[in-house]
Amino acid sequence: MTSYYPVFLDLKGRKCVVVGGGSVAERKVGTLIEYQASVTVISPELSPGLQKLAERNDIQTIRRQYRSSDLKDAFLVIAATDNVTVNSAIAKQGTQYRALVNVADAPRDSSFIVPSVLHRGDITIAIGTAGKSPALARKLRTALELVVPPEYASVVTIVSDVRQELARRQITVNGDTWQKCLDIDFLLEMVKKGKLEGARERLLADILAADESSS
Repeated sequence: MTSYYPVFLDLKGRKCVVVGGGSVAERKVGTLIEYQASVTVISPELSPGLQKLAERNDIQTIRRQYRSSDLKDAFLVIAATDNVTVNSAIAKQGTQYRALVNVADAPRDSSFIVPSVLHRGDITIAIGTAGKSPALARKLRTALELVVPPEYASVVTIVSDVRQELARRQITVNGDTWQKCLDIDFLLEMVKKGKLEGARERLLADILAADESSS
């Protein structure tokens, strides 16, 4: 049984190659573009959605059958054709080029799998099942959408602002103090009321007080 190491990748400007031009490829490409990857799609035919992306120059396209040399210098490769044999060959050749490889619906041929993801601003929650049940991963993500409301995006900004202020004052705060002072329920309530500045001031004051008492 494969055990996967969870990691977040910076794809901005990285060469990512998607082989395939159907709906699965379109979905994969859409995600890569969201993370500012430099995407090349290789397929004789393109779905309407991929065609629109090509017309807007959001992606580069090579309108022919795949060749192994297409993977040269790729950081990440996704095999999304409807041919199992071709997908398997792409996986092997991508590995030879030292690229990260994902084969749609074939975890065993992949060097990484794509999790189900929940975004709340700069918060990213990724859920994986080692490729065994994407449906379950999606179900869990849907459940977490209720537990982690959209207001968490603003909470991240508030905490980041306070961290920067502490750094400006050259104050180092340990992890235990942060955990003690992060009153999530209070911060969420303040965000809902639109009182972000008040939330910042309260969090900063709590941390300074806790830090002073522990000195």
